[in-house]
Amino acid sequence: MQITPLNPEDPLSLGDFELLGRIGQGGMGQVFLGESLGGEPAAVKVIKPSVVDSESRQRFAQEIEVLKTIWGPRIAAFLGAESEAEQPWLATEYVDGPDLARHVNTHGPLPSVLTAALGAILAEALSAVHTQGLLHRDLKPANVLLGPNGPKIIDFGLAAFTESTISLTAPHQVVGTPICMAPEQAAGVKPLTAAVDVYALGALLLFAVTGHYPHEAATPYMVFHLVTDPGTAPDLSGAPSELLPLLTGMLAKSAEDRPSLTDVVQQCRSVIEAQGMKIAQARRRLTAHTAGQRHKAAPADGAPTIPWPAPASDTPGTEIIPADLETPLPSDAPATSPTLVETPGPAEPPVHDSPGTLSPASRDHSDGSRRDQPAPGRPPTASRRPKEGTHTLRHSVQARKTAERLRAAYAAKAPF
Repeated sequence: MQITPLNPEDPLSLGDFELLGRIGQGGMGQVFLGESLGGEPAAVKVIKPSVVDSESRQRFAQEIEVLKTIWGPRIAAFLGAESEAEQPWLATEYVDGPDLARHVNTHGPLPSVLTAALGAILAEALSAVHTQGLLHRDLKPANVLLGPNGPKIIDFGLAAFTESTISLTAPHQVVGTPICMAPEQAAGVKPLTAAVDVYALGALLLFAVTGHYPHEAATPYMVFHLVTDPGTAPDLSGAPSELLPLLTGMLAKSAEDRPSLTDVVQQCRSVIEAQGMKIAQARRRLTAHTAGQRHKAAPADGAPTIPWPAPASDTPGTEIIPADLETPLPSDAPATSPTLVETPGPAEPPVHDSPGTLSPASRDHSDGSRRDQPAPGRPPTASRRPKEGTHTLRHSVQARKTAERLRAAYAAKAPF
């Protein structure tokens, strides 16, 4: 997964997590690579200041409560959060791998047996979520990360308690991703049932094995029309024959006609066993396959480059990849306090800006990439930026190495 340096306006720590770089960005916030007091890597999501209001805080608080409630080996674990901070943040397990959408777009569709293995894994994970009284409601390829230990589901921002009487959406308001949205969800039907996640998983598996979705169109509104039109069947072209019965059932227009998640697991097992393989073997092959594709795409001297999608308005800049962090430090690298690197260049549009920036005295203007060594002390929270000359950072051995390698790798690639 691609890591880029922090920007000057980024916080240096949130709660007990020191921030080491940027790993992603979405419409609502920024995701950072962080490190806990004990050295545990984390993905730290922060709501953009421009969208922080009472409703976004309430949604964020609900996501936190959802993550506290659910657990499982295929769910990115909850590590910490602070919904009432000036900049609300949420830390989850860091999964070092691309999402399914990027993997398929880069390396092509998965073989049918591996798609069946993925279906069994995710169906079992969703079944555990449903057992805990929750729906995901926004399952899609971008929300499945292909890590070194197998796939994991992320982003429960739209998850809902199935029996909750409190809703954050107005009547007939639709939230979710149209290309993977069940017809009843697109039509604004409430309450929703477990069948919406079955449909979304079917759309995800169709994409995994063919590279396209059940309904595609030029605009989201056209996709909504296709999804909700009873007379428009899903496009299953390119799907292998052994998966057609499963995908047809999962993508049925009527929720009552879709199989349960337990049935999905059983049908996926049948596809795998029909090809002379056990489910455990198929799971291992899936992980080995996705890891192997990353290895093939790697530069000759290092690990793969897995770019993270950025908004179209972003200005491309120098990027740091995991291979750079594995490169030994130069023999003449100083053994003193680390520096954190920031991308010099145009600032993001005002809608993405954070209210605070580093003071001129707190960074080296010769290259825009150095912050002064802090005095010992506890890292500040996001809601209180330190006064000039008083900022503190925690420096574990791993943090020191990561910061030094980011600095060295960025300096080597900088065009100036």
